[in-house]
Amino acid sequence: EYIDSPKRLTKPLIRKKEGRYSKEGHLEESTWEEAYELIASNLKKTVEEYSSESIVGFSSARCTNEENYVFQKFIRALGSNNVDHCARL
Repeated sequence: EYIDSPKRLTKPLIRKKEGRYSKEGHLEESTWEEAYELIASNLKKTVEEYSSESIVGFSSARCTNEENYVFQKFIRALGSNNVDHCARL
């Protein structure tokens, strides 16, 4: 049901105001490249300003073990050990 749901998002959405990212903006469809660039730049800025320990990763029980493993490796590659999941709920 989850994967085939017509309500599922299939394209990235970014809050934009006057064509640029803004917390006060409205959600607009964007390209995957633009979304990845925004995520990467914000992660980099956060690590530079607050340290890598300020990054937290929260994964899903709906992911496979392999996907969760890759996710925790990604978070740890950023320099953070703050990884959790919702499987115990």
